[in-house]
Amino acid sequence: MKKIILLIIFCMLFGCEVISSDESTETKQASPVEVIDVIDGDTIKVMYNGKVETIRYLLIDTPELHHQTLGKQPYGEEAKSRNKQLLDNGEVTIEFDAGNRLDDYNRMLAYIYVDGVSVQEILLEEGLARVAYVFPPNTKYIDVFEKAEERGKNEKLGVWQTPGYVTDRGFNTAVLNNNQKIPSETNGKCLIKGNINRQGNKIYHIPSGKHYEETKPEEWFCTEYEAMKAGFRPAQQ
Repeated sequence: MKKIILLIIFCMLFGCEVISSDESTETKQASPVEVIDVIDGDTIKVMYNGKVETIRYLLIDTPELHHQTLGKQPYGEEAKSRNKQLLDNGEVTIEFDAGNRLDDYNRMLAYIYVDGVSVQEILLEEGLARVAYVFPPNTKYIDVFEKAEERGKNEKLGVWQTPGYVTDRGFNTAVLNNNQKIPSETNGKCLIKGNINRQGNKIYHIPSGKHYEETKPEEWFCTEYEAMKAGFRPAQQ
């Protein structure tokens, strides 16, 4: 009783910080999720709190795969493949920021980790994404992400290999029309297989494609754009 009285007197004299018992700390915590599907380089579906949710990665943008007007952009498939590779190799967790948790399409906005390592940061550092959609207060890791983007840009990896491809509004496919060859694999290897079938049709297969492993290539390409430039069309998935 004496301790309580002394504490009250102390608080009256010097003030005490009152901490609400229902104050949310979820924005500082990483929640484990089960990945259901990888849509592209910056969008996935997960099982979160017993419900399937679509998650849009905070603060980054990767080339499009299924855009209504832009279609499939160069490096979009590479970004998706790398995203899936990362997510398949550890425990996936998500972290919310202080602002809105949903975008205009009702997708959850979050930071994504695999075994505690930021997927967004890796994609930026490897030149498969740009920093974008910066809307305070969802900017907790903006400085970290901008530094990762700068490293990819300085090394001219992925989307940074072609001047003018990355813009403030997205990715400008038109600038690629003047380039004969645009390698995109960050490890120096070209992984897209170009095959000519018995009917003489030229078809290319990406690493995530259905018949990739069984396909014997006549040619190798570093990007889908390079394959299309050589007259090959994408294989049916």
